Amino acid sequence: MQAARVVGADVLRQVKHIELRARRLVTTLFSGEYRSVFRGQGIEFAEVRAYEQGDDFRAIDWNVSARMGSPYVKTFEEERELTLLLVVDRSGSVDFGRPRYKADVAIEVAAVLALAAARQNDRVGALLFADQVEQVIPPAKGRRHVLRVIRDLLAYTASGRGTNLGAALLYAARLLRHRAIVVVISDFRASGWELPLRRLALRHEVVAVTVDDPRELELPDAGWVELEDLETGRRALMDTSDAGGRLRLRIAAEEARLERARALKRVSVDHVPLMTDRPYAQALHAAFARRARRLAR
Repeated sequence: MQAARVVGADVLRQVKHIELRARRLVTTLFSGEYRSVFRGQGIEFAEVRAYEQGDDFRAIDWNVSARMGSPYVKTFEEERELTLLLVVDRSGSVDFGRPRYKADVAIEVAAVLALAAARQNDRVGALLFADQVEQVIPPAKGRRHVLRVIRDLLAYTASGRGTNLGAALLYAARLLRHRAIVVVISDFRASGWELPLRRLALRHEVVAVTVDDPRELELPDAGWVELEDLETGRRALMDTSDAGGRLRLRIAAEEARLERARALKRVSVDHVPLMTDRPYAQALHAAFARRARRLAR
C-alpha cells in the first residue's frame, strides 16, 4: 500500500474548513440521534439474574437454572462502544462532477460521519481504495484521530485509477474482528462486488452511500465532444447533438443505476443515493431518519 503524501499547509486549511462545516452538519443531521441510527450493532453479556415475570423464556440459562434449582436468565446490554469503518473510493471515476467532484462529496460525507462517531467516543477507521486497497487507517478514538482521517482523505492521491470494490470489501471483512458499522462511499462503478458485500453485511451493519453526477445520466446537447474514461484513459468522439444517441445513453445509464439499487437491496444494505449537484445534507438526514424509524419498530 502506498503511503500518504506529505501534507502541506493548503491541506491543513482544508481540514479545518471541513471540520467546521462538518461539525455544524453533525449537529443538524443527527442531534443526538446517532445511537438510534446505529443502535444494536452488537450486544455484550451483562449478568445472570433470577427469572422475573415477563422475561423472555428464550433468555433462560438452563445450566445455571439447574444448579440453582430455579430459573435464571442471561441479560445483555448494547455495546457501549461502536467501530465505524469508512470504505472510501478514490478511483479515477470519482474525480468527476460539477459543481463538485464525486470525491469531494465523498470526503465531506465521511467527515460528517467520522465526527458524529467521535462525539459518541466511538472508534473510527478508514480504508481507501482504487484498483487495490491503497491506505488503511486502523480504527481509534478521539478528535485528533478523526482529524487525521479527514487529513488523509484530503491529502491522498491514489496510485491506481481503476476500481476493485470487491477486493476492498474483502479486505474490510478481514480487518474487522468484531461487529462494526461499515459505510461504503463510492459510485459503485465496478463489477464483482455483490457477493463480498453480502458476506460483509452478514457480520456487520453496512450502509452504501452512492455518489453520482447528472452528466453521467444524461449528456447535454453540446455537439461533437471527446469523452475520456477516467479509469482506463480511453477516449472517444461522440456527437451529443444526436438525440437518438443521447437517449440510448440515458436509458443505459438509468438501467445501470436501477440495477445497482436492486443489487444493494438484494444484499440487505441500506442505500443512500447522493448527487454532485444537490446538497447532500438533506438526503443524508432523510435516509438516516428512515433507518432510525425502522429500527425503532
